[in-house]
Amino acid sequence: KYLEAIATHDIVFAVGPAGTGKTYLAMAVGMAKLLKGEVEHIILTRPAVEAGEKLGFLPGDLTEKVNPYLRPLLDALHEMIDYERAERMIVSGQIEIAPIAFMRGRTLNDSYVILDEAQNCTREQMKMFLTRLGENSTAVVTGDITQIDLPPDTKSGMIQALKILSKIDGICIHHFDETDIVRHPLVIEIVKAYERARNIP
Repeated sequence: KYLEAIATHDIVFAVGPAGTGKTYLAMAVGMAKLLKGEVEHIILTRPAVEAGEKLGFLPGDLTEKVNPYLRPLLDALHEMIDYERAERMIVSGQIEIAPIAFMRGRTLNDSYVILDEAQNCTREQMKMFLTRLGENSTAVVTGDITQIDLPPDTKSGMIQALKILSKIDGICIHHFDETDIVRHPLVIEIVKAYERARNIP
């Protein structure tokens, strides 16, 4: 159903727990489209929000600072094509990996765009991202709204988007649950336990 949603909609929100393949499957579709020449670029992005760490404390230049946050996207990419080919595609601009702030002011034409960890986008970032989409482009927005790392006084742009965009033709919201998890069997039990304990202080 998720793959069908991506094939038939220009914007797809994939919402659910870790380990359900939200990002991996989105990446697989993007690679297939790129290799068939259906799009010119894959753009992988995510907000640079940290679970308890600050970018400023990490060593290195901007690229080195941002790399840890984009690592899951790179890992998925390298499982699909060999490292050298992936690097050539990144250098040539066929594949672009950047924090969401780099999307501002752009129009993304002939592109397949994945916004990962979207639950950590602010409302402003989410609106900015969704309004970048250009001609012949698809956006897949993935996230787990139970794992928001934003400051307590900042509202998640993904939660707002799910509420206000659900009735728009061309946008699909696909929900995963713990039965879709394909990691270690204990991950399913952990997710269920946290769901049961949601109201426990």
